[in-house]
Amino acid sequence: MHLEIVSPEQIILSGEVKTVSVPGINGEFQMLDNHAPVVSVLKNGSIKLDSSVNLPKGSKDKFYQENSKMCFDISGGVIELNDNKVVILID
Repeated sequence: MHLEIVSPEQIILSGEVKTVSVPGINGEFQMLDNHAPVVSVLKNGSIKLDSSVNLPKGSKDKFYQENSKMCFDISGGVIELNDNKVVILID
């Protein structure tokens, strides 16, 4: 599925991922290909991606590895998933 992580300043990531886990206000949840449509508010926590994601050169320093996941910390935001396209707008 296609993932975009967007801040007010820049597009942090735009690429293909197998899975994405996010810190929802009622707990962490994960999405895979062909997931049902989702719109949700995100709280402070980490976005976790499968480690096979190709990070752009300008974004590599923003991510860190935790076990087999690439992680990116956020202070909150909104996520929308529809037709295998995930857009995460972060604060």
